[in-house]
Amino acid sequence: MTKLDKLVQIYIQKAVEAEKNGQKDEAARNYRSAAELIERLLNLYPDHPLKKAYLESLDKIKMKMKALEEEMMPEALGGDEEEEIGLKEKPKIRMDDVVGLEEAKSAIEEAIVFPTKRPDLFPLGWPRGILLFGPPGCGKTLLAAAVANEIDGEFIYVDAASIMSKWLGQAEKNVANLFKKAREISKSGKPVIIFIDEVDSLFGIFSNEVGGEVRVRNQFLKEMDGIQDKGSQYFIYVIGATNKPWILDEAFIRRFEKRIYVPPPNEKARETLIIKTLQKVKHRGIDVRELAKLTEGYSASDIVAIIRDAYMRVVRELFEKNEGKGEPRPVTMDDVLWALKRRKPSIKPEMLRRYEEWFKAHGAI
Repeated sequence: MTKLDKLVQIYIQKAVEAEKNGQKDEAARNYRSAAELIERLLNLYPDHPLKKAYLESLDKIKMKMKALEEEMMPEALGGDEEEEIGLKEKPKIRMDDVVGLEEAKSAIEEAIVFPTKRPDLFPLGWPRGILLFGPPGCGKTLLAAAVANEIDGEFIYVDAASIMSKWLGQAEKNVANLFKKAREISKSGKPVIIFIDEVDSLFGIFSNEVGGEVRVRNQFLKEMDGIQDKGSQYFIYVIGATNKPWILDEAFIRRFEKRIYVPPPNEKARETLIIKTLQKVKHRGIDVRELAKLTEGYSASDIVAIIRDAYMRVVRELFEKNEGKGEPRPVTMDDVLWALKRRKPSIKPEMLRRYEEWFKAHGAI
């Protein structure tokens, strides 16, 4: 039995289990993978000893997929078309609200803000694909939303789950519809930011890939090449964010002409972030400079979580002593140090070294 044979059995087993548990989308996805593997297997081994059994299984799987598709179709058709492709209201944040990351902000302004406002100054064209990479929780999504606000653009948030379809053949249509909608919006005069979170899950290099994933990748390449046509005046930008740039396919790396490292906050940025976060709660006697030094290696989201934990300690105390009545006391340095001891940094030094090495090899700002 080949590896493909084993994979077929694994996908069928997963599909059956998912269907028993009422997980229709999961079942459909695994049936789809099984069907594509069977087709690949029979193409590779036309005289396979189990060819007849596989062909029968393929017919049954396709019937099962069709039934699941029909069951799920009303839900898909009942939703708003814009919601299906991920069109969302962008967070109300501007570039000035993003703490630190001056080099990343400058690179994004040059790639998106300046060409959108003065396209006549860019006779050689401008980047349409921008990759933001770095540790989680350091501001990649905020940067994308902020630039959408700077150019008064539409913000389309996409993740792998919203692209990969629940049934065979739909995924690449989702990609085509996504860019079709973006072109329609752009033609009306409004710039469009397509933000793809965890882009590595779509464009990474994986073993045991099946046909559906390959078709989606090819469709994305085609669409990205379309918006990069220098003769076009579409103001459509694709911003991809990833915590794992090293697994990206080289073909997609080339499409992202700007590849920008979004690092953890430096000491100055940590100090600013602590001040901004503390403004939201009553506090007293907190040494911000000392706290900025103590949070070396912490991400921006880690630091916000520390302040939140310190404040929740105060709230818990209020409930335990006064049953939640009255006003909580101010957050103190002791509360913050208590929270800091309980929360370790999410970013490890070896992780940072890997990002820096990838940036040296592939960075383009």
